[in-house]
Amino acid sequence: MRQPATIPSEILQKFPDLPAFVSVDIETSGPVPGMYSILSIGACLVQDPSEGYYAELQPEKLDADPHALAISGLSIAELARNGLPPQMAMQQFEHWLEEHVPPAYKPVFVAFNAPFDWMFINDSFHRHIGRNPFGHFALDIKAFYMGQTGVRLSETSFNKISARYLENRKLTHNALADARDQAEVFYRMLEEASTRKA
Repeated sequence: MRQPATIPSEILQKFPDLPAFVSVDIETSGPVPGMYSILSIGACLVQDPSEGYYAELQPEKLDADPHALAISGLSIAELARNGLPPQMAMQQFEHWLEEHVPPAYKPVFVAFNAPFDWMFINDSFHRHIGRNPFGHFALDIKAFYMGQTGVRLSETSFNKISARYLENRKLTHNALADARDQAEVFYRMLEEASTRKA
C-alpha cells in the first residue's frame, strides 16, 4: 500500500486540502440510521493510510438485517458484550481527527458511496457529542471518478475501480482495511488528475 512520507508538490498544489482528506468506512446492521446501528468504524488519512482509527461499537438497536451481518461477519451479541459504547467511540474518533489532521485544516470526509457512510456518521456524531467534526458535506469517490473519467454511474462499482487502481483487490469488509483501500484508490485518482492537468 502507498504510504508516502511526503506529498508531491504538484499534487499538493492542485489539491491543497489533501492533508485534511480522511477516508472513512463503516459496517452497519442495516441500511438506515435510526432503525439500525453502526457496528464498526474505520478511518485513515488519505495522505498516509498507516495512520488509522478503528472501533467496534455496541449496537444501539437490536434489529439487524441478516444480509448486512453476513457481509460484515460481525455479531450483534458479541458486540453488545465487548463493543465500545457509541458515545465513547464517537468521542475517540473526534480526538483521533484532532490529533491527526493538521490544525490549519478541517477534516474532509471521503468515502466510497459517501452518502451511505456519511448519513450514519453524521447521525451518530450529532446524537452522541452534539456536533460533526466533518461538517455537513462528504466527498464521494464514485462521483469523483465519474467527473475525472467521464464514465457512467454503472461503471463506478468497486470491482471496476479496483481493476484500475488495486489490481482487482476485493474489499474485506473490515472497516479499517476498506478505509485504507479507499484511501489508496482516491490518492491514485488525485495523482492521475494532477498528471492530466500538467
